[in-house]
Amino acid sequence: MNKYHISLELPKILLTLSEMTSCEEARLAALSLQPSGDFFEVQKRLSETEAAHILIAKFGAPSFGGLINVNNQLSRASSGGTLSMRELLDISCDLRVIRGITEWRSKSAGMDTAIDDLFNSLYTNKYLEDKINNAVLSDTEMSDNASPALKDIRRHKRLEESKIRDKLDGMIRSPKYKSSLQDAIITQRNGRFVVPVKAEHRSEVSGMVHDTSGSGATVFIEPAAVIEANNRIKVLESRERDEIERILSELSEEAGSFADTIKISCESAAELNLIFSKAQLAYKMKATMPIINSRGVIELKKARHPLLDPKKAVPIDVSLGDKYDSLVITGPNTGGKTVSIKTIGLLTLMAECGLFIPANENSSIAVFKNVFADIGEEQSIEQSLSTFSAHMTTIVNISNNVDESSLVLIDELGAGTDPVEGAALAVAVLEDLRRKGAKIAATTHYSELKEYALRTNRVENASCEFSVDTLKPTYKLITGIPGRSNAFAISQKLGLSKEVIDEAAKLISEENTRFEDVVDTLQKTRLEMEKEKEKISANMEYIRREIRELDEKRDRIMQQQDGMNIGTRERSTEDLLELRIDRVKRRREQTDAVLAVVLLGGIAGTGCLAAFSGQVIFSVLAGVATAAISVAALFFRIRLSRELNKRERQRERWHSRHEELTWNRNSLDSDHEEKHTALSNLQAELQECEENTEVLTPEETEIQALNMAMETIEALSGNITDQ
Repeated sequence: MNKYHISLELPKILLTLSEMTSCEEARLAALSLQPSGDFFEVQKRLSETEAAHILIAKFGAPSFGGLINVNNQLSRASSGGTLSMRELLDISCDLRVIRGITEWRSKSAGMDTAIDDLFNSLYTNKYLEDKINNAVLSDTEMSDNASPALKDIRRHKRLEESKIRDKLDGMIRSPKYKSSLQDAIITQRNGRFVVPVKAEHRSEVSGMVHDTSGSGATVFIEPAAVIEANNRIKVLESRERDEIERILSELSEEAGSFADTIKISCESAAELNLIFSKAQLAYKMKATMPIINSRGVIELKKARHPLLDPKKAVPIDVSLGDKYDSLVITGPNTGGKTVSIKTIGLLTLMAECGLFIPANENSSIAVFKNVFADIGEEQSIEQSLSTFSAHMTTIVNISNNVDESSLVLIDELGAGTDPVEGAALAVAVLEDLRRKGAKIAATTHYSELKEYALRTNRVENASCEFSVDTLKPTYKLITGIPGRSNAFAISQKLGLSKEVIDEAAKLISEENTRFEDVVDTLQKTRLEMEKEKEKISANMEYIRREIRELDEKRDRIMQQQDGMNIGTRERSTEDLLELRIDRVKRRREQTDAVLAVVLLGGIAGTGCLAAFSGQVIFSVLAGVATAAISVAALFFRIRLSRELNKRERQRERWHSRHEELTWNRNSLDSDHEEKHTALSNLQAELQECEENTEVLTPEETEIQALNMAMETIEALSGNITDQ
């Protein structure tokens, strides 16, 4: 493993990844995984992890448990060798796992993914799997059903054993031998059935002695009556072994004929196991897929070091390679500087390995051909020359191999020697690395490097917050402001006397003190601005949520109103109701007219029939018919009147509902307008706050904010020159 990768703790991530694999091949592949400096290879790796990540979310993870490397066994089998039962069972187990993976993939057959080629290279072989399982029961046991011959041999063997037991049972129960036997049991010695006989009665039992007890008091004799039967069992056992060997040879030959496809399938399954382990690690870390680029730009949003407790670690926002190529991070010991640069390096290596990174979505990672790191794990007030030499040896090696496609991370640059010489060396090293095009993130305590970052183009200051009250780092990275060591404040909190601290403060130059005070003022101002921005952002989010709720209510009302205003052939509901009412009125008028005609016609018809026919019966029948028609018409008119009343009430309800919805809509419009006005005011306030905060950003506005301290910086620079 690359020593730079070790210093960034990549092996610990790979160890965690290996623990999520299910087979030895995938575990070894995880441990030996190397970051790639090729953009397209990294893109391929991340695409594969993304495909597995999506499939797990929709269908769960496939099972890879039981997958074993059987390449050696298959090679022997294809060369004519005979495999053991254990080896055949291993092949059967692999075939079962491969079949399970293909069946799992069939659930999502309609989805095209970046790992389809691996799935397509899985070849199931149910024929060989079943043939092995039907023949082999365990490492040492062959099934009776493995072949008809083996079944027949074992049947005869059981018959012979049964006959022997019957004879020996009769013997040990016989009063004749009761005093001669040590115990009334049947046992075996050297694969032959025997009985335990007392040594002094050995001559009373005819047969062959196969063994004696440790004390010599018991001899194990094979009675003469069962010697021939035992011989027949031995012959059957020999035939059984030959038949088992023949079956194993036959199964091995079958396995050897499928060796190539099984090897390909196992290799693809192991690779899939590694890819799905990467996806499962992403779920465990709550990681996201980074956006990769070849421009050397890193933009991490709420990034977390994956080895820190996610409940306690504070995410950092960090960028590099866009507006500046070098980042100089300052701050107190244990303040999180090392964690910050290790997070940058480790997340870069993880992405190059095809792993998702623990950061918010849309975070960007550059693909570097080389990632160099000089990070000291231990920090002490006593640093010897050997420590400095070790650091400089590493830096020399980095300088000799760095290029424009390199990321360089240096912890405590220039430490371990005289501060003046160390600061000068640190500046010179940074300039050398910058000239060669590398992207750099370095930590330091030197004020000279803070000043260097302020006056050098494309070099930016950053600092790690540290709570002096709690003596604990917040691990929050602030870009654009150099940090303070807070040595005096920390020492005072730890109990160092005020007299000692005051004496130490007198030894600090006035220019240095004024510079540190300016930095402290800037940090406090930025914190106040950030708190104000967070407060405004929270209020804006609350108002946006209320606006969304109002929009949803207004949409529902508009849909209801639109539903009330849509009728047949684009007529409004009101017009449709009026049309139906008019139709009912016309039908009622027509019914009234028909009723009048029927009554007049009935009366006239009845009189005519009575006058011309002279028979009363015809007059009565005509009257009855007229009355029936009149009653039917009357009922029809009553029904029409009821329908008319119903339609008129429906029109009244519609008018009432329409007025209510219109009032609600107008009320919501008024509330919506008020919320938008409040949101606009907050946005203006946030913009004003951001304009005030711009003095602390990496842009030219930062320099304008530091104009108040320029005299101090110039005095400090003069002091450095004098030294």
